[in-house]
Amino acid sequence: MSLRIKLHTEELPATSELMIWSRFIELTGIHPSRLGELIELGWLCPNKTQEQCYLFHPNDVYKVTKLERICNDFEIPALAGTIIIDLLERIEDLELQVRDLRRLL
Repeated sequence: MSLRIKLHTEELPATSELMIWSRFIELTGIHPSRLGELIELGWLCPNKTQEQCYLFHPNDVYKVTKLERICNDFEIPALAGTIIIDLLERIEDLELQVRDLRRLL
C-alpha cells in the first residue's frame, strides 16, 4: 500500500534568496548592534516580513563584509566606512560607463 500526499502549492511559502537576521549575522560576523546602526543610517535597507522581521539580500553579505574589512583595516567608524564603500561603488559604475562609451566609439 502506498501513501500519496497531495500538496497544494498555494499553501507553500514562496522560495526566496532573502535571509533572516540571525543567518545574516552568522554569514557576515557583524555584531547585531553594528547591523542595527547600518540599518538606522539607511545604508542597509532590508525587507520586512508582516511580523516586522528583517530579511536581507545576498548582495548585502558582500557589502557588509567589505565594510567590516575596511573599517578594521583602517580603524575607522562604520559611518566613514559606508562613505568609502559608496564611493568605491560609484567609481566602479563610472568605470563601466566609460568602458561602454569607448565601445561605441
